[in-house]
Amino acid sequence: MRSALAAAAAMIAVLLTGGMAGIFFAFSNSVMPGLNAIKAEQAVAAMQSMNQKILNPLFMLHFMGAPLVAALAGGALLLAGQRSAAVLFFVAAGLYVLGAFLPTVIVNVPMNNALDGAGVPAGAAEAARLWADYAPRWTAWNTLRAVASSLSLLVMAIGLYVWGTNT
Repeated sequence: MRSALAAAAAMIAVLLTGGMAGIFFAFSNSVMPGLNAIKAEQAVAAMQSMNQKILNPLFMLHFMGAPLVAALAGGALLLAGQRSAAVLFFVAAGLYVLGAFLPTVIVNVPMNNALDGAGVPAGAAEAARLWADYAPRWTAWNTLRAVASSLSLLVMAIGLYVWGTNT
């Protein structure tokens, strides 16, 4: 029973974290470069819309659930006698919290709120200034989130490997 709980939690943690790593990667790798290639007025409007639409239950489940379920998997692995694998899942949860969750709450969301609060720019020059102030910094922090969540996913994979070699 303990192993079944650990396996279920570990698989769900991998899925949730992988989903978040993919979202962050896609934004840094294609969405932001794509927005940078169009007029600033269009980029601002598109980003404002995406920032509003991404606040949905499925996204929140992945974003909030990833570290919680990874920690749950760590606890279940401890109960199943898999200390080394458990530690790796706890480390993965910590990586996600420090490198993806906290930057989101401290940097990216406030930037998104400020962009949304700016409303519709009063012309091309205002939009260009707004976008130039927003996009490079937001993308840099988002790339950190992509790297951190990807590393978290990798650590979970190592945890699964360690667990598999110890059974």
